[in-house]
Amino acid sequence: MGMPHSIRWGFLGVLVFMTGNGTASNFIAPHMQHALSGSGADLVPTIIAMYSLAVLIASYLSGALADLFGPRRVMLWGFLIWAVFQVAFLLALRTGSTALVFATYFLRGFGFPLFAFAFLVWINAVVPRERNGTAVGWFYVMFTGGLPTLGSLFAAGSIPLFGGGALGETLTMWASIGLVTLGFLIVWFGVRDPSGSRRLAPPDESAGEVLSSGLRLTWREPRVLMGFLVRLINTAPEFGMFVIMPTVIAQNLGWGQSRWLLMTTCIYAGNILLNAVFGAIGDRWGWVRTVRWFGVVGSALGLLAWWYIPHLVPAGSDWGYVVSVISGMVFGILLAGFVPLGAILPALTPDHKGAAMAMYTTAAGGATFLGTAVVAIVQPWAGNVGVVWAFVALYGASFVMTWWLDIEHADQTQAAPAQSPAY
Repeated sequence: MGMPHSIRWGFLGVLVFMTGNGTASNFIAPHMQHALSGSGADLVPTIIAMYSLAVLIASYLSGALADLFGPRRVMLWGFLIWAVFQVAFLLALRTGSTALVFATYFLRGFGFPLFAFAFLVWINAVVPRERNGTAVGWFYVMFTGGLPTLGSLFAAGSIPLFGGGALGETLTMWASIGLVTLGFLIVWFGVRDPSGSRRLAPPDESAGEVLSSGLRLTWREPRVLMGFLVRLINTAPEFGMFVIMPTVIAQNLGWGQSRWLLMTTCIYAGNILLNAVFGAIGDRWGWVRTVRWFGVVGSALGLLAWWYIPHLVPAGSDWGYVVSVISGMVFGILLAGFVPLGAILPALTPDHKGAAMAMYTTAAGGATFLGTAVVAIVQPWAGNVGVVWAFVALYGASFVMTWWLDIEHADQTQAAPAQSPAY
C-alpha cells in the first residue's frame, strides 16, 4: 500500500495529534472575537495571521532541525510547545487580555509543524524513491484527516455535549489537549526506526550550514523556488476559507454552526480518501502532470464551486445544503492532486534532500500564513468574493510555475519498485 512498515504507527500518531490540533480550527476566530470584546475583537484576524507566521517559521525549522538532531527529538519539542502554550492560551482567554492571547496563540503556532513535518522528513529518510509519492500521500491522509476533518467532527459532537456556546467551545479546546497527548504517545512508544534518532545531515556540515541549507538551496536552484511557491499556494485557500466561511455558512446563509462543522468534515473526508490515490497516480502518470491538472486547475474550479453554489441555492434549505457540501467536496478532493509535490522537491536536488524538504515543509506551513494574510489584506476593500478570486489568481500563477518543475525524474512514469524491507 506504500506505507513504510517500520514507521507505520507514526502515521496514526500524526492523525490523532492533528485531530486535537484541528479541533478549534473552524470556530477559533468567532470564539476569540467573543472573548476579546471591544477593540480586541477587531484584532482577531491579525492575531490569526501572526499565529500563521509562527507556523511558517516552525515549518522551516522542522526540516532543518530534523536534519540536525533527528526527527524524533524534534517531534518531542513540537508536542511540548503545543501542550504548554495551549494551556497558556486558554488561561489567557479567560483574562480577556488581547496581549496575552496574542502572545500565547503565536507561540502555540510553533508546535504542530515541528511535530508533523518532522515526521514527513522521517518518511523521506525511510522510503525508497519508487514509493515516495504514495508515502507522502499517506502522510497527508493523516494530516488532513486530523486538520480539519476529524477535528471538526470532534468539535461538532463535543461542543453541544459540553453545554454549547462559548463554554462548550472552551471545554472542547481543553479536551483537545488529551488528543494531542495521545497522538504524541503513539509515536513516542510505537515508532522505533533508528533513522529518526540520528542526525540526517552530512557530518561535515556545521549547525549553521544545516539550518541555512534550505535558504541557500532555494537561492541557487530556481526550480526549488518554483516548487516552494506552488506548495505555498496549494492549501492557502483552505486556511483563508476557514476565516471567512464559518460566518457565511453558519450565519449569513442560515445553516448554523453544527452544519458548518459537518460540511468541513465532509469536504476534507473526500480529501483524505484521495490523498494516497493521487500519490499513486503521480508515481505512475507523472508527478508534475498530476499537480498541474488535478491540483492546480482542479482546485481552482472546485474553490469557485464551493463559494458560488451555496449562494445560488435557497439559504437555509436542506437540499441546498447538500448541494453546497458536494461542491465543497469537489474542492477538497482535488486539493489531493498536489500530493506529489512532496516527492518532487527532494527529486529536484537528490544530493540535498534534507534542504529541499526544509523548504517544502516551510511552504506547507506558510500556506497557513498566506491564506490568512490574503483575507486580512483583500477582505477590507474587496469583500469575501474578492478573497476567493485572489486565491484563484494565485492558482493561475502556480499553473505557470509548474512548467519549471518538468524534469526527467519528476515527470516520467516510475520504474517498477524494488523490494524493500521498509514495507
